[in-house]
Amino acid sequence: MRSTIDFLLYDWLNAEALTARARFADHSRETFAQVLDTCERIAREKFAPFNRLVDTQEPHFDGEKVVLPECSHAAARAYVESGMLAAAQDYEIGGMQLPCTVEMAAHAFFSKAGIGLGGGGMLTSGNANLLMAHGTPMQREVFARNEFAGRWFGTMCLSEPQAGSGLSDIATRAVPDGDDFEADPLGARYRLRGNKMWISNGEHELTENIVHLVLAKIPGPDGKLIPGTKGISLFIVPKKLVNTEGELTGERNDVALAGLNHKLGYRGIPNTLLNFGEGKFPVRGAAGAIGYLVGKPGEGLRCMFHMMNEARIAVGLGAVMLGYAGYEASLEYAKQRAQGRPMGPAGKDVSKPPVPIIEHADVKRMLLAQKSYVEGGLALALYCARLVDEQHTGDAVAAQEAALLLEMLTPIAKSWPSEWCLEANSLAIQVHGGYGYTRDFPVEQYWRDNRLNMIHEGTHGIQALDLLGRKVVMDGGAGLKLLASRVNATIERAGHVEGLAEPANALAQALAQLGAATKAAWATGDPQDALPNATPYLQAFGHVVLAWIWLDVALAVPGGAEPFAVGKRAAADYFFHYELPKIGAWLSVVSSRDATCRDLDPAAF
Repeated sequence: MRSTIDFLLYDWLNAEALTARARFADHSRETFAQVLDTCERIAREKFAPFNRLVDTQEPHFDGEKVVLPECSHAAARAYVESGMLAAAQDYEIGGMQLPCTVEMAAHAFFSKAGIGLGGGGMLTSGNANLLMAHGTPMQREVFARNEFAGRWFGTMCLSEPQAGSGLSDIATRAVPDGDDFEADPLGARYRLRGNKMWISNGEHELTENIVHLVLAKIPGPDGKLIPGTKGISLFIVPKKLVNTEGELTGERNDVALAGLNHKLGYRGIPNTLLNFGEGKFPVRGAAGAIGYLVGKPGEGLRCMFHMMNEARIAVGLGAVMLGYAGYEASLEYAKQRAQGRPMGPAGKDVSKPPVPIIEHADVKRMLLAQKSYVEGGLALALYCARLVDEQHTGDAVAAQEAALLLEMLTPIAKSWPSEWCLEANSLAIQVHGGYGYTRDFPVEQYWRDNRLNMIHEGTHGIQALDLLGRKVVMDGGAGLKLLASRVNATIERAGHVEGLAEPANALAQALAQLGAATKAAWATGDPQDALPNATPYLQAFGHVVLAWIWLDVALAVPGGAEPFAVGKRAAADYFFHYELPKIGAWLSVVSSRDATCRDLDPAAF
């Protein structure tokens, strides 16, 4: 995997060129390599050996606290000590000013080695990044800096038992805490009451404090909650109260664990139901969890999207790396497992010994499919990270275009790996045969872990509605036009390269199909017509994007017969021959605005 990461970083994305920019001037390819080496080593020593253990020894509540295996604590400590929580941050707050492109590549090692270990650093850094963008100077100093330092970990508390994806229906309330509520130096102080469900790392002893970012509604003058998402505000609710110096005051906030969810995968991470303000831990003489307003009232969802979009790309990377882990395991198995004999004109020669199963065409098909999914997905994730760097350090035009492209690609970066790298895990099990579904081999766990990612951070259907219902039509289709121009630029370059003209032509046709289907879906201007087939549209859109990624990557692959290069070209060929043709069926129902699913009476089920 390391050779592929290095190739994508330096030969494809030209990450080394970022060191010419002022923010990254202290870095070089050598410092990038040191970061990658360190993370690869920690992942190998502190994460990978314990991946199965945390799957079998789930978090449990002993009546006072959530208990995790010691290896979880050790992995969290090693991760914190690596400095990766603040890797992209300014030197002044303990960061490395590392490009996001390199940061994401480094995090890939942890996701592959043990995605359920280490305390969920993605949530903590995302929490702190949100506060850096939307918090007050005091909130950044007290909460974000302590999270970046790994002294405290963070969560995001959105869903409720009755409101998963439908955040407009959340019922958690926040009321001003006293007449002087606006005078608190940590932010306008409120009392929160409500329940939050599916909260990863909502309760643990990995760090001395937990910083919850909680969505809640401030009642109107009539005491009623404002309907819809416009009434949602965002609050910092620490498990333990702190002062302006970042010191614990000794007061436990009124946040209580109501239960642990027992999951299919990601079992090493405590997944919790939390009660806010139920009175189990009265604080300062009253029930109600103390929280500090972030941003303005009613702008909570806008602020939270800062963290949600980061989390969506991180979920996509996690899905890629679980797929990658399964691919490598099944590749190794296929090289060692001898079974079957080649079929010749006279049939099989049973006098000869069986051959490694990797010599069979159908096993090669399954391995190539996995390779095309996981290496293509990794390239997509790193490309999105490169857009983040361009957004933050490029010139004005480049930064604006990068931001728009990132907005367009975020639903794909999250959803495509969640579906197709899960399929890679399924194929990894298939390569193993009967051994694949036993716990004696790791591939069944990779599948279980990865199955959660189509639900994490916005389900597949939600991503589809966001893409077709908002992203492709926003600003008169500006984002779609920009993406199409980038795809066409790759097509133009590839059209003049030997061996790439055919896939370039196929991609051009696919892009035209996608554009025509987009127009057809919205031909009536009625969302009721356009959106029932949003998920097939998402699938087709994702495949077109990945075909573009593979074609662009292929342009960077050197010629010759070196196995690394041959493998990259074969994976690209596989995607164009076996995967891209699938878009026709998906786009057919989109273009015709097929009403089969929309119009069926529920009674018919």
